[in-house]
Amino acid sequence: MADPAAAPSPVTRPAAAPRDPGLQPERTRLAWRRSALSLTLVVLLTARLAVERGGAAIVIGLIAVVGWAALIGYAYRRATGARRPAAGQISGEVPLLGLVTASYAVLGAILILG
Repeated sequence: MADPAAAPSPVTRPAAAPRDPGLQPERTRLAWRRSALSLTLVVLLTARLAVERGGAAIVIGLIAVVGWAALIGYAYRRATGARRPAAGQISGEVPLLGLVTASYAVLGAILILG
């Protein structure tokens, strides 16, 4: 019979180190800035096209500007960490952001084709 004291001991894992976010928060902020910059350029071009076309296109341009202001505010809050979903959960705002993105595509198509 084998001596229990001579049995190999189980491998123990070292204590978990505290979470180090590294560069992830900075990458997130930069991604939100890039998104905000590209959205700003799209809205400026939409507004310019709306002013050139006049009429109902101006209403579409105003809708784009209002949506832009709302998304810039959301992006700022998101980039500064004011609104974060719990770990492992997807934000409930993802479908809303998808809808807004699709709406901008439709607004652009109306302005270009209309």
